[in-house]
Amino acid sequence: MSAAETPTLDDSGFSTLRITETADRLHAQLDRPEVRNAIDATMITELHAVCAHLEHHPKLLILSGTESGGRGIFASGADIGQLRERRRADALRGVNSTAFERLAKLPMPVIAALDGFALGGGAELAWAADFRLGTPAVKIGQPETGLGIIPAAGALWRLRELAGEGIAKEILLAGRILDAQEALDHGLLNAVHPAAELLDAAHALADRIAKQDPLAVRISKQVFSMPREAHPQVDNLAQAILFESEAKFERMQAFLDRRDAKTAGPAADRDEASTDQAQISTDQASEPTSEQGHEASERTSGDNE
Repeated sequence: MSAAETPTLDDSGFSTLRITETADRLHAQLDRPEVRNAIDATMITELHAVCAHLEHHPKLLILSGTESGGRGIFASGADIGQLRERRRADALRGVNSTAFERLAKLPMPVIAALDGFALGGGAELAWAADFRLGTPAVKIGQPETGLGIIPAAGALWRLRELAGEGIAKEILLAGRILDAQEALDHGLLNAVHPAAELLDAAHALADRIAKQDPLAVRISKQVFSMPREAHPQVDNLAQAILFESEAKFERMQAFLDRRDAKTAGPAADRDEASTDQAQISTDQASEPTSEQGHEASERTSGDNE
């Protein structure tokens, strides 16, 4: 089935996410502005539906927030009203962690476009993405210990991998909230853009990824997440698959054709210039010089006397 024929996600029953889908990407906008995009059970269910769709029909995913009170916001965290009522059985089910882990393992890359607050579960949703872009208004962190719980949806191990133990412990144990520049400095944001340009920047990054070979991107993402002990064997196996793909031959041949065309262009210009110069030299050799013409004229005059 071609990309144009790929089924689109049926979001007719969604109430917390607004979906926009094209041939190569899906944009899911968190849309609970009345509670600053707090992540509730319904949003988790809808995120699972998005994941199920993208697992069967791999595309890029862009996650973004909405405006609340005239200001941008990604997600202020889990819905505290629901969270307060959760008990041991709920924790063992991993309500949020299961969804975020599923999102992190999607076949194609995930881009989180952050504006305003990304706190608690909202931050953990962002950590699960492959790329994080932000605005100068970003405030991101994990305030869970102040509420008597832990950030159990990925922050306790993803933050150390993303930014290192030092800053991870400040965020996790001391409740430090980072602004956009601090998050950028610690590698937790890939770039910062004005709010009006955030989604354009996210789509521009998606465009760059979309220009790559989709299979190579998918396999690169999977191999990247493998444990150190799996390398280099997993790299060799992955490369063996790609070495036999049609896209590899087509893309490499196209590269060689472009290179040859660039090389042939200057060479052809040089050959043409050499031909022109040779013709000029031949013409000059066949024409008598003024001195030769004068001598010939004198000989002719002498013969006539």
